[in-house]
Amino acid sequence: MTVRVLLADDQPLVRSGLRVIMADHGDLEVVGEAATGAEAVRLARALRPDVVVMDIRMPGMDGIEATRLITADDATTTRVLVLTTFDEDDHVHGALRAGASGFVVKDMALDDILAAVRVVAAGDALIAPGVTRRLIADFVARPAAAPERSARPVEGITEREREVLTLVGRGRSNTEIAEDLFITVATAKSHVSRLLTKLGARDRVQLVITAYESGLVTLPR
Repeated sequence: MTVRVLLADDQPLVRSGLRVIMADHGDLEVVGEAATGAEAVRLARALRPDVVVMDIRMPGMDGIEATRLITADDATTTRVLVLTTFDEDDHVHGALRAGASGFVVKDMALDDILAAVRVVAAGDALIAPGVTRRLIADFVARPAAAPERSARPVEGITEREREVLTLVGRGRSNTEIAEDLFITVATAKSHVSRLLTKLGARDRVQLVITAYESGLVTLPR
C-alpha cells in the first residue's frame, strides 16, 4: 500500500529533502507541499493524504491550529505527524490536544522520519518512544491537561481490554502486549482496534493519554 504524504513546512529545503528521499521509496508518495498552516489545511481537505508531516512553527496559522482543523474533519482519516525539537515541549502539548498522532525530532535520521510516517499511517505504534512518552507523561501531569471527566475510570471496555489499554499506556507494541498476556499478535491487534473504536480514539497516542488520565498508568515518582 502506498502512503500518500503532504509535507507542511515553511522551509523549502526541508520539504525538498523529504520529497527527494521519499521518491526513492515506492511505498511513499508526496502528493503536495504547503509552506503555511492555512495552505496545509486547504491541501489536506483537497488531497486527502494519509499523513501530513507538519512543522509547528509556520507563518500565519501555525502547525498546532492546522493540526486541529485537519484532525477535526470527520470526513477524512488523515493523520498528522509533527516535526518538533526538544525545546518545544509547550508547542507539542498543544499539538497533542489538537489531535496529532506522533512526533519526530527534526535532527533525526531521514530514514527514521520515514519509518515514523509509515507507523503513523498504520496507526499502529508510538513514534520516537523516548520523546513521546516523556511528552505525554508531562502533558497528563499538567492540571490544564487533566479535566475533571478524565479522572473517572474508563467505562464500556472489558477487563482484558483494560489490561491491553494499560500496556499500550506503558508504550508496549502489539508484539510485546501479546507476549505479556500470552495471546497472539493478531489478538492483541484486535483488542487495540476495539479500544480505538470504543473510546473514540484516533490512534495509539490518544490511548496512551487515556491510560494516564484514567489512572491505569501512573507517572513515576
